[in-house]
Amino acid sequence: MEVAVKRCMTINEHQKKEFGKEMLILSQINHKNIVKLLGCCLEVEVPMLVYEFIPNGTLFDLIHGNHGQQISLATRLQIAHESAEALTYLHSCASPPILHGDIKSSNILLDRNLIAKVSDFGASILAPTDESQFVTLVQGTCGYLDPEYMQLCQLTDKSDVYSFGVVLVELLTCQKAFNLNAPEHEKSLSMRFLNAMKNNKLADILDDQIKNSENMPFLEEIAELAAQCLEMSGVNRPSMKHIADNLDRLRKVMQHPWAEQNSEELESLLGESSMVSSRYTSTGNFSIERKGVMELDSGR
Repeated sequence: MEVAVKRCMTINEHQKKEFGKEMLILSQINHKNIVKLLGCCLEVEVPMLVYEFIPNGTLFDLIHGNHGQQISLATRLQIAHESAEALTYLHSCASPPILHGDIKSSNILLDRNLIAKVSDFGASILAPTDESQFVTLVQGTCGYLDPEYMQLCQLTDKSDVYSFGVVLVELLTCQKAFNLNAPEHEKSLSMRFLNAMKNNKLADILDDQIKNSENMPFLEEIAELAAQCLEMSGVNRPSMKHIADNLDRLRKVMQHPWAEQNSEELESLLGESSMVSSRYTSTGNFSIERKGVMELDSGR
């Protein structure tokens, strides 16, 4: 069996404590889209965690270092959905809930079949039960950090949602989350993306590999979901479960062309037509659900 070893490169007490915390958190996790902890060794000079080996590198490598390799929208949507499922598990199914704290494309590993595996729980915490347990030291990666977390020093599940929103934008644009060499107002990918959305210029920022007339309705839906994740106030962001459910819905719609679906199958994918109309009419974006309802109404 191939394994990966994570070593703690320092041996001060703080680092040992953080290493032990990661081991404790990982020992409670069992999900197909989260890297598995196989073992550990703490009674040595350099503590080690032993993980399953994930052979295809990181999502960051796939997006930014693929040297022209084509990445289909279906593959990007699959990876996004699987990563969202992993975070949904951490937030909603683990007991107590776990906050990852450092979601980014380089912490999403890919196996031989490009199945996503969320990794690196060094910044993770068990969800606080009262205000006295909130962290006071901000950890994370520039470009992915929740601005509310940076301001209040309180890591929440909605902090992970914000960071995941940045990953979604990376998948849509193939641009890095933070560019030190760009002009000041263009360093942050999330800000460039939100400005494009605000000015109805989404197409200008999308990756050319996936930007075509067939994909645009899906891209607009994903972009709208990403924009919701990037809301400045955490209370206005969706839950990871909502995000995972919507990505799963879009993935299923892509896998099943409209012409091959009967009305019962479409309803199971799209939900109630009345809910669809009320939810999306106000966005100004063409909706996959509305398209399905229109085709049903026209007898297609």
